Amino acid sequence: MVELDIQIPSAFDPFAEAQDTDAPGAKENVHIRVQQRNGKKCLTTVQGLKKDFSYEKILKDLKKEFCCNGNVVQDKELGKIIQLQGDQRKNVSQFLVQAGLVKKDRIKIHGF
Repeated sequence: MVELDIQIPSAFDPFAEAQDTDAPGAKENVHIRVQQRNGKKCLTTVQGLKKDFSYEKILKDLKKEFCCNGNVVQDKELGKIIQLQGDQRKNVSQFLVQAGLVKKDRIKIHGF
């Protein structure tokens, strides 16, 4: 039998080089999704915000800014999720960046 000199590569972690900063929204992505309800109605969900943010205050500002209703839902796996009525994906992403809560490159917009 012939012995081959093969090196097995070790597991590569693409996120190992990421710097651990305390900047807002630096560790995780914020996912903004739209879900179709019935007919023309849809629902915008925001998940992945830092846990130390006050979700109720963010929701209050979002509702006031965009003239829509919404609530905060507690999920076992995903944590707290903000739900807003209507398709507010672009509005929410601009609001989060302008308020300094999340960096623009950390926002992922999903749907349609």
